[in-house]
Amino acid sequence: MFINKLISNYEIERNQTPETMDNLLDFYLSKYIREEIDIVEYWNIFSYLSERGAVSAYDHSI
Repeated sequence: MFINKLISNYEIERNQTPETMDNLLDFYLSKYIREEIDIVEYWNIFSYLSERGAVSAYDHSI
């Protein structure tokens, strides 16, 4: 159920379906940076998506 809510929020704001879990992670990271979600919510999302193989684009650039 949690993943459906994450995807639904993405689709509402971006008017498209996320292509990968990585897209979802980057989307919620940007929401955290813009202070639209707090650290606890971001950490829960990050943990959930990371456990399922998501990697942020920022991790690729390091």
